[in-house]
Amino acid sequence: MNICCIGAGYVGGPTMAMIALKCPDITVTVVDMNAARIAAWNTGNLPIFEPGLDEVVKQARGRNLFFSTDVAGQIKQADIIFVAVNTPTKTYGVGAGRAADLRFIESVARTIAEHAESGKIIVEKSTIPVKTADTIATILASNTRGLKFQVLSNPEFLAEGTAVQDLTSPDRVLIGGERTPEGDKAVETLASVYARWVPRERIITTNLWSSELSKLVANAFLAQRISSINSISALCEATGADVDEVANAIGKDSRIGPKFLKASVGFGGSCFQKDILNLTYLCESFGLQDVADYWNSVVAMNDSQKRRFSGRIVKELFNTVADKKIAVLGFAFKKDTNDTRESAAINVCRDLLTEHAKVCVYDPKVPVDEIRRDVLNGGAENARLTTAKDAYEACAGAHAIAVLTEWDEFKRLDFARIFAGMPKPAFVFDGRNILDLAALRKIGFRAAGIGKP
Repeated sequence: MNICCIGAGYVGGPTMAMIALKCPDITVTVVDMNAARIAAWNTGNLPIFEPGLDEVVKQARGRNLFFSTDVAGQIKQADIIFVAVNTPTKTYGVGAGRAADLRFIESVARTIAEHAESGKIIVEKSTIPVKTADTIATILASNTRGLKFQVLSNPEFLAEGTAVQDLTSPDRVLIGGERTPEGDKAVETLASVYARWVPRERIITTNLWSSELSKLVANAFLAQRISSINSISALCEATGADVDEVANAIGKDSRIGPKFLKASVGFGGSCFQKDILNLTYLCESFGLQDVADYWNSVVAMNDSQKRRFSGRIVKELFNTVADKKIAVLGFAFKKDTNDTRESAAINVCRDLLTEHAKVCVYDPKVPVDEIRRDVLNGGAENARLTTAKDAYEACAGAHAIAVLTEWDEFKRLDFARIFAGMPKPAFVFDGRNILDLAALRKIGFRAAGIGKP
């Protein structure tokens, strides 16, 4: 069997590496038009950071895992083609700011129809709106060779930072297909690949539309829990309650459970906000405005939390941060990834710069040029924005420290040393609730966390 994956990003690269590792008799090729990205996958410096991914790639690359820019050639050879291209939120036209931009999906479908010389199984791996399979199938059916294709939905449920673990032992693998003999056969073909290492009871099969919708709904539910506990964090600060204690108490209820109840400066990443906005647009398209408003409130709460955190910094620093240095520790949207998409740090940095603060950012994995590009959003350079090579350099001479990514190294910092080099009073704002605030106060810091008295 030959498998081709179109798209060498956060989903395609790790997923195909794991399939190649677990199925040494299957040839797996990841293709992308971005030559620089493909070149990086063929070196020891992979284009994405994910714990354990280097080892997986090294074991399979050159044996049965390959990375190539020959999109047309690999389409011809493949039996199964995964589509893992980006589906960003539209920034123009109808649905701007909410609907998914499917131009890359459409382009891939047209490329497959043009170059395929035999029938294929096409697997949607990208996060897409319900009924996208219809669009893909219509385009594929327009091929001039009379070829027959089966389109499947196989959404990813990876969490960045734990993707290798999630792929090694997934909670579930979801495969949706048409309820026809041909569709059932295609579903079983793909299921048999995953069954090499995933127990059959964890492989769930549905119709196409249930599978496509399940991805959006799963992310919406997870984001909802984060926004819910973040809304309570504001109440905790106002009343003197501790949000971690509240989360622990309610998380002991078996009906609720403890996961995704960690209060923070806000959720980020490529999926949560994008998928909720996509879900709200879908609801509005079907005339379900009340449902759309409900899910929109989850995003609104997340945006409010970011502004509230920035506002608290300004308020605590005597209502002005003008010309004060603020050290921002962490820029990735979460630890163990170099992904900055929708990171709360972007908004906080922009808010502080608007208040004329001097913002110095350090992140152990995010490149300096990416930090500047994200914060400035393609605008003019801002001398108030600087970066540092480590946390100590970032904090030197700072009036306040804002922890915005829960990197483990921040928990091990020598804060007594840092405190000695800061103007007094010195502040720490823990946007991820990973630090011992009581210990920081003993040193002399004015320390505050999300939802902490």
